Amino acid sequence: MTLITLVCGRSAGVREAAIWSALQEEFVRSGSHLSTALILEGLADGKLAPETMPPALEIKRIAPGCFCCIGNLTLRVTLNRLLRKPPQRLYLSIADSSHLQQIRAFLSQPPYDAYLAMTPDLVA
Repeated sequence: MTLITLVCGRSAGVREAAIWSALQEEFVRSGSHLSTALILEGLADGKLAPETMPPALEIKRIAPGCFCCIGNLTLRVTLNRLLRKPPQRLYLSIADSSHLQQIRAFLSQPPYDAYLAMTPDLVA
C-alpha cells in the first residue's frame, strides 16, 4: 500500500515547502527516505530544487484546476501511471481545499482503495 497525504495551502510554494519539511522530518525520524512521489497542482516556483531533493523522489505536475470539477481525468491518468510502480509514499498537492472531502472520497473508492492508504492531511 502507498501512503497518501493530501496537502493543501494558499500557494504552490507554500505547499511544496510543507512537503519538503515533512520529507526532512521523516528522514530524521527513520534515518532513510521512503520511495516518494509528488503530484503537484500548480506551477513550479522553485521551492523544490532538484539538487536538494532526496533520492527516489518522483515529481509530476498538473496544471491548476479543481480535480473534482474537471472530472478527475488528469488526476486519474497521473495516478494510474504512478501506481504501475507504486511508491511507498505519495503527496498530493491541492490548490483548492474546499473539495478535499470529494478528493478523499474519490481516492478511497475502487480501484484506488486497494492501492492507497490515506494519512492525515497536511495543511500548509
